[in-house]
Amino acid sequence: MSQDKSQQNEMFDRGLAIRREVLGNSYVDQAIKKAASEPFLLPVQQLATEFAWGALWSRPGLERKIRSFLSMAFLAANGEYEELRSHVRGAVNNGATREEICEVLLHAGAYCGLPVALHGTRVAKEVLDEMSSERRSDKQRKLHMGADR
Repeated sequence: MSQDKSQQNEMFDRGLAIRREVLGNSYVDQAIKKAASEPFLLPVQQLATEFAWGALWSRPGLERKIRSFLSMAFLAANGEYEELRSHVRGAVNNGATREEICEVLLHAGAYCGLPVALHGTRVAKEVLDEMSSERRSDKQRKLHMGADR
């Protein structure tokens, strides 16, 4: 992150590593690049990376897949669907299946209202379909690369 080295610390570094593992380099790089070009955004990126990712996601009490499930349910319940998109990807990166993601959002809908389940599952399906398409494209690219040799 384009910031004074004094603002980086062990918790930030730990959080950044976990954030990259869960959400992927592309997502994290984009968030950091945007914050670097908009200094107003730096403090919130610092806070999110240190607190949510460094302090909470690194705790030993829950496995990452369960943390992903909780994050998806909470984000859907709060109507934070853009952020939900990144956590659906993170859940897959943490080993969640399509069926488990659907069940989490159905469960959230029972306690938070049917619109949460309706919109949340639509968003999740879009992300899961995008990820499937990306995997197919990657496989085709690798096949073509192998054929070119």
